[in-house]
Amino acid sequence: MSRIPTATRESVPQDQLAAFDEMVSQRGSVPDIDPISVMINVPELARRGEHFRAYIRGDESSLPLNVRELAVILTAREMDCQFIWNAHCAFARQASLSDELVNNLRDKKDLHTLSAEEAAVVDYGWELFRTRKVSQPVYDGALALFGMRGLMELTNLLGYYSSRPSTSMPSTSAYQTTSPNRRCRCNQKQ
Repeated sequence: MSRIPTATRESVPQDQLAAFDEMVSQRGSVPDIDPISVMINVPELARRGEHFRAYIRGDESSLPLNVRELAVILTAREMDCQFIWNAHCAFARQASLSDELVNNLRDKKDLHTLSAEEAAVVDYGWELFRTRKVSQPVYDGALALFGMRGLMELTNLLGYYSSRPSTSMPSTSAYQTTSPNRRCRCNQKQ
């Protein structure tokens, strides 16, 4: 059962009706799943967040698709966010991440045979999430591979998706985590 009811024109801030109407028009209805279903209660926040997401996940980003998807699923796993994991693990496979990498990340096993880019994303993400800082050698390695623009995009991608579980949590009374024993719908290559 949802803690936060579905947003309506009457329930959102009245000075943000234009943003609400724009989002509903683009989606065809009021979102009732995913973090946007919570964020649309403050339509301007949701609209701006979607604009940001479109940039860091889209073709305007300097990061290759496989790097972006690895950053998303790594974040989902570190945050134990089943929703993001299930929404992105198939995309990660389609972006040429190996089954071994996706499965081992899901199961919290050692990650072997990573490319230089994959290792840079994993090391940077793990340090950022686990220690709340990034060591100089890991920073320098990511900077050398991705450049300043790519590194800022990677950092913001990790940050954006780490805020998604926080956005989703108030919407349900029984927040589910991604358990290593729970198998997502994308366990097979699609």
